[in-house]
Amino acid sequence: IDWLLEPDPENPGVRYFTLRDLIHLPTDDAQLVAARRAVMESGAVQHILAAQDAEGWWVQPGPGYYPKYNGTVWSVILLALLGADGSDRRVQAGCEQILAHNISIYGGFSFDKSPGGMIHCLQGNLAAALLDLGYGDDERMAVALDWLSRSITGEGIAPAEEKGAAQRYYRSGNCAPGFACSANNNLPCAWGASRAMLALSKVPPERRSPAMQAAVQTGLEFLLSVDPATAGYPSGYSDKPSRSWFQLQASPLGYVTDLLQVLEVLVALGYGYDPRLANSLEWLRNKAGSDGRWKQEYTFNGKIWSDIEVKGQPSKWVTLRALRVLV
Repeated sequence: IDWLLEPDPENPGVRYFTLRDLIHLPTDDAQLVAARRAVMESGAVQHILAAQDAEGWWVQPGPGYYPKYNGTVWSVILLALLGADGSDRRVQAGCEQILAHNISIYGGFSFDKSPGGMIHCLQGNLAAALLDLGYGDDERMAVALDWLSRSITGEGIAPAEEKGAAQRYYRSGNCAPGFACSANNNLPCAWGASRAMLALSKVPPERRSPAMQAAVQTGLEFLLSVDPATAGYPSGYSDKPSRSWFQLQASPLGYVTDLLQVLEVLVALGYGYDPRLANSLEWLRNKAGSDGRWKQEYTFNGKIWSDIEVKGQPSKWVTLRALRVLV
């Protein structure tokens, strides 16, 4: 933890999150306030905001899914992951771009604003980001979270074939209940499930609607339907899990995620001591070096506005993520 608390102008968010999540300082503590200020004044957040248009978008106006990974969608997601202050007017302008250009007629987040562009990995990433950035009380978020929840359980949503229905699935994107996704050959997608559950885990239990509660239960059953350590979830175009599951990321940004995020989600939902996580937790412990630090093994460097640490080297961000789960 001492390593994570060191002032680091390249990665100031690590100190901020360590003080908040591992040391548990109150929100008005002077150290925590100063650490949050440093996030906004240095490191990757500063680079991302410097590239923002005055109207709030990045690269080009509109839905902002492209280009990967520095369009508006990815910039907002990364700002949240890095600890940006949601009260900053520039951050809010970016969030408003998402809410204006990435919500479909059904109310869920979409990469191109169409119902067929709603995929659970993106919905979860955007919902989690906006919740972290202070949009938990926004009515548009309530609608987006309701759609996300019902798209998981199927409540009130007709099959794709019923084209006259008020709300239906589409053959593209999330094509059926239970995390089914066309990108996974119409099978349930655990990458999407982990992102959707990440978002729902950020809603306080007492504020979860019945639809959210049902979706959380569906997600828990799916993520725990196999030993997470095997990542043996349905893989639509392969007979074995993607190796990316086992490559730790500093900031899980895109649709690909790692096994650590499944652990993060299950811990956040109160399952940290479930014996079904024993093998996964042991896997995570064994990934640490002799110095108690974890390496970054999968990176978006070269595709985002500012590189985050170095692939193959000990990572403060990965170590922070691991300690949140283990401590």
